[in-house]
Amino acid sequence: METQADLPTAGVSVIVAGPGPSVARQLPAGLTGAPSFVGRESELAELAAQLDQARASDAAVISAVSGTAGVGKTALALHWARQVAAEFPDGQLYLDLRGFDPPRALVEPAKSVTAFLHALGATPEQIPGSPDAQARLYHRLLGGKRVLLVLDNASGEEQVRPLLPAEPGCLAIVTSRNRLAGLADVGARMISLDVLTELQASDLMAASLGPERLAAEPLAVAELTRLCAGLPLALAVAAAQVRARPERALDFLAADLRETARRLAPPNAGDGLAPSVRAVLAWSRENLTPAAAEMFQLLGLHPGPDFTAPAAASLASTSLPRAREVLDELTDRHLLTKPSPGRWALHDLVRAYAAEQATAMDAAARSAAVARMLGHYLHTGHAAALLMNPSRQLIELAPAMAGVPAEHLADYEEALAWFEAERHALLSAVAVAADAGFGVHAWQIAWTMTDFLHRRGFWLDLAAINRVALAAAKRLGDVAGQAESSRMVAFTSARAGDYDQARAFLADCLSLCRRSGNRALEAHVYQTLAWVSAQEDRYFDSLSHAEQALALFRAIGDRDGEARALNNIGYAHLRLGDRRLARTFCEQAVHIQREEGSRHGEAVALDSLGDAEHQLGRHAEAIECYERAIGFFRELGERYGEAETLVHLGDAAVAAAQPQEAHDAWGQALAIFDDLRHPHAGQVRRRLSVTPPDR
Repeated sequence: METQADLPTAGVSVIVAGPGPSVARQLPAGLTGAPSFVGRESELAELAAQLDQARASDAAVISAVSGTAGVGKTALALHWARQVAAEFPDGQLYLDLRGFDPPRALVEPAKSVTAFLHALGATPEQIPGSPDAQARLYHRLLGGKRVLLVLDNASGEEQVRPLLPAEPGCLAIVTSRNRLAGLADVGARMISLDVLTELQASDLMAASLGPERLAAEPLAVAELTRLCAGLPLALAVAAAQVRARPERALDFLAADLRETARRLAPPNAGDGLAPSVRAVLAWSRENLTPAAAEMFQLLGLHPGPDFTAPAAASLASTSLPRAREVLDELTDRHLLTKPSPGRWALHDLVRAYAAEQATAMDAAARSAAVARMLGHYLHTGHAAALLMNPSRQLIELAPAMAGVPAEHLADYEEALAWFEAERHALLSAVAVAADAGFGVHAWQIAWTMTDFLHRRGFWLDLAAINRVALAAAKRLGDVAGQAESSRMVAFTSARAGDYDQARAFLADCLSLCRRSGNRALEAHVYQTLAWVSAQEDRYFDSLSHAEQALALFRAIGDRDGEARALNNIGYAHLRLGDRRLARTFCEQAVHIQREEGSRHGEAVALDSLGDAEHQLGRHAEAIECYERAIGFFRELGERYGEAETLVHLGDAAVAAAQPQEAHDAWGQALAIFDDLRHPHAGQVRRRLSVTPPDR
């Protein structure tokens, strides 16, 4: 049987699903370096009333928390959400929409839906290509569940509308600097968050510095809180600065902050930085060690929501131990938070200030730092891509600059986890590379992500980055980059049902392959053409393309590609009615994959061979093929492949007059499809209902 996983690259396997359904618990833990939570009693009471409404309502409940930048909207939403998480046993979803980050960092609604589909347990096979179909699936998965959603940092109503639940029992909290009055049409309750009162600000300082120090210098504390204008972010950074200088009197520190605020240039209009926040951040940066001040400035160039020490070390061209020391200093000063072990992040206002500082760097130094960062992501991503798919065709990487540590990844699981953690940074890095003139990095970083995005079902991300990569490669005149990117744009076009566009891009790709003499990529293009034709039930065309792929794979000695092409040829012959010829080709595919030691490839080919034997009436032979394939899929932990083959096993058992065996196989398949929330579960239930078991 031809499988979608064969198409973008040779040897791709379907993503391994977990052992059963899991509940998403995405609320960030209390952040290291975050300010203490004080006050907000009236707002918490209002949210509690919203929870009471959610318990009793026959509709979803939505709260929209608005307020100026740095006022503590996220802190309020997460503080309350953690308190009531147990009320939502079917999941707690969190997403930073990055609505006030640079425009390309903003999380588009369609991509937000995809992220939540994964969190709700949708498999890549379930996720449709079109945004409208994804939104319908999202709301079906919310149906009948009690789920809490925190939609943080929204730019406006339209960014969150597709994510808002309509299902009873669900509750959503949206935070934004803008008052989202337009959400009143879906029943949202508006909560406006003001700055802290003088007493609340004093309580926050006491929680950070200790009541004894406040009691010793009350006038200086009052001056510090006044200069911070009641904004929790500014108060937290100021308190961290005070803690870092215990030998200094508070009145001296307050005077120092007042002088910093006085001499600052007027703030940029529209950058979201209140004068108090700007003053406190500048004051804190001026009192950093030189290495920490430089690192803070360089972090303004990082495109992702968070980062690791190796990424930061690459930006600063320093050693990993030194980078960790500097990051810890920035965390102690509350310029960074640590959302999870080994990862650091900047509050969006702090990021905006760091980015502003980065623009003041020498252009050559800034470009070199960006090149090092992109090199880190490219070379680590390349290693991760090969761990996920060892048989993938290699590319000639852009060389890494000196001072760029790659992260060491040991196996498939670590590679997958790295891509999961770095997905947003990598997606943004493609755009940064294209904008900054690093076109080779743009298409090659996109190349590293192909298998991961394909296996996880991030079709929109895959399409978007490859279009950016293709444009960058065209500007460079990079034929290899154009060919690789064109093929992936073609695949995502076909995945969305636009087969005409897919064939047009594949025709361009073939032309580029022939110009450059890239026969390996040309073979994969024909494999993709075979798949596109099969999707349209054009099996004669599919057969022709698979045969062309086979000839090329044999010419270059790619045995894995040869076996997959043979399997696709067998599948096409089977659909065209020539069962014996189909069996011959599938047997060859099985033999090669066994020689190559590819358990996944052999399992796929055995399933196809079983189909041929079944249609030839050789049911015992078909059952044997299916059982061997199931054994491989179970060894690999690939539950989707296991379930599909169990269905085929049940069909063959019915034909062999073994109804009880059929019921056993279908029952196992149904359990897996139910766990995966896969639509094939309905087809299996119908089989079970119309075929009685043996009595």
